[in-house]
Amino acid sequence: MRLEGVLPPIPTPFADHRVDEAAMRANVARWMGTRVRGVVVLGSNGEAPLLDEDESDAAIAAARDAVPADRLCLAGTGRESTVAAVRAAKRAAALGADAVLVRTPACFRTLLTAPALTDHYRAVADAAPVPVILYNFTALTGVTLPVESVARLAEHPNVVGMKESGSDLRFVSALIDSTPDDFAVMAGSAPVFFASLLVGAAGGILALASAVPDLCVELYDRVRAGRLDEARALQRRLTPLAGLVTSTHGVPGLKAALSLLGYAAGDPRPPLRPVGPDAVDDIRRALAELARPDGRVGSLRGR
Repeated sequence: MRLEGVLPPIPTPFADHRVDEAAMRANVARWMGTRVRGVVVLGSNGEAPLLDEDESDAAIAAARDAVPADRLCLAGTGRESTVAAVRAAKRAAALGADAVLVRTPACFRTLLTAPALTDHYRAVADAAPVPVILYNFTALTGVTLPVESVARLAEHPNVVGMKESGSDLRFVSALIDSTPDDFAVMAGSAPVFFASLLVGAAGGILALASAVPDLCVELYDRVRAGRLDEARALQRRLTPLAGLVTSTHGVPGLKAALSLLGYAAGDPRPPLRPVGPDAVDDIRRALAELARPDGRVGSLRGR
């Protein structure tokens, strides 16, 4: 499996407090009509910590149904215990996931030393039937898998890459410099996507790509083609919306954006709450601004 390009970490739609499997299939089918490399189901934007195991399996199966064989379906299987992470990885593989994205544990963060995290990921990689992708999201978990651990884990034949959701380019560069060329470091922060590609990232797993997938792929393509001025200009255009659907409003903001674009996004699962009318208006304006030059964002709907 070659990990590269742009993949959206897709939200999980709910109906009557359950995973809406039909909506998941419909949404994924629509993303498959764009130029993304595949999708990530049950990442942080999929509200993974708020789903139980049966719901997680249902979400993975529904997404896999709509992803063709030539695209990637990655599944988030991070859990607090190593045993649970192994079990989740095995179930995801049985459901057809091409690889698993494993975020760092977080609950006992002061005890999660570099050796403890390295052992955790090594055990998951040893047992997983599909490739493993490491996942740092320090802003969410308060835990960082350090460069030295990543370098050691990159030697494991079943660890193929990493999603780094921070915006520290020195850290991203250190990850790339410390790992083999075939180890894919994927940017997880859309505001620094352009810069991350310049320092060697293989692509991006970006919440923004759920809303404007083809524009994110266009930025990736422009960098790969050496059209850096054009790529930089596109990054500037994308950054305002990226902030609204990530750091400012998070998952509720992303779901609001997708609802405006006609996806079956629904509301976030409690205790998360939908964004208010002012935030929806801000997001609508940012989408409309992106749609002006080429119309590739999609029609906006009322909410």
